[in-house]
Amino acid sequence: MERPLRLESMNWIHLDSEEKLAEATSASRTKPIVLFKHSTTCSISNTALNRLERNWKSEEVAGTQTYYLDLLSYRQLSRQIAEKFQVEHQSPQVLIIQNEKSVYDTSHFDINYPAIKTEIEKLLKG
Repeated sequence: MERPLRLESMNWIHLDSEEKLAEATSASRTKPIVLFKHSTTCSISNTALNRLERNWKSEEVAGTQTYYLDLLSYRQLSRQIAEKFQVEHQSPQVLIIQNEKSVYDTSHFDINYPAIKTEIEKLLKG
């Protein structure tokens, strides 16, 4: 069973359809979006997600929208993301999308809030 997300800290939007992927991609034209691909049965993925949620500070990355993909439930959507953004599929994986392109991706224990925050800050200044 999937654990509940900490919606209050990250304001996750569940990515569960091609339409929502298209909306996220379109939204990336005006602000960076963060996409977290999560395997609900993987302890590394659970650890990375918990760590990110514990450290996330919305006020520091204002305006950044976060999307969550349960890749076990939406395998086809996960494959589409890898193809669309030309990244190798990983789990867990974080992508930062801006102007409809993946400008940052990382996986496993390299997923951490300070690095993601730094990348978002660069994009917002850019």
